[in-house]
Amino acid sequence: MSGTQDHAHAQDTHAEAHDAHEGPIKTPKQLAVAVFFAFVIPIVIIVMLANYVSSEVKPAAGSTGLDEQAVAARIQPVGSIELKDLSNPAAMKSGEQVFQAQCAACHAAGVAGAPKFGDADAWGPRVKTGVDALVHSALKGKGNMGPQGGGDFSDFEISRAVVYMANHGGAKFDDPKLPAAAASGAAADAGASAPATAASGASQ
Repeated sequence: MSGTQDHAHAQDTHAEAHDAHEGPIKTPKQLAVAVFFAFVIPIVIIVMLANYVSSEVKPAAGSTGLDEQAVAARIQPVGSIELKDLSNPAAMKSGEQVFQAQCAACHAAGVAGAPKFGDADAWGPRVKTGVDALVHSALKGKGNMGPQGGGDFSDFEISRAVVYMANHGGAKFDDPKLPAAAASGAAADAGASAPATAASGASQ
């Protein structure tokens, strides 16, 4: 009896050992699927890597450093020069343009004690001092306001902005006139062009 039990136990042990040595692939269909994926998955990964490496747009740091626009931005001059014809009032900025570009930051909201644009009560005492005093204060600076002269705009353009603001605050100042030197230059240019026009008319 014990011999039979030993034989049965040996068979069970052999069957368990045989099962332990078997892999997950037990049928030809499973083998075909495993072989298919073993080839397809690496190929897909290789194609994706090749596309990533050869693509023009990469999210790498500094990848746009040598672009034409980036290089132009790095080598551009620190400053620029703008030439204005002081004898031509049309070439000058208007009072409103200067106000929007340079004065509105403080005067639009009345920041740091600046008289608010359009506030007649705030501008009243200043208007009484006269346009020359207002322009002088703007050019040289007063209180919290730094000097506005010598910047992006000429003194004539600054005076236009002062008159623009003051008139919206209740003043009735006339529009500033060109400085005498510029005005005489404009007159000289007009005088020089008149004989040329007359000469061309006579020749016809």
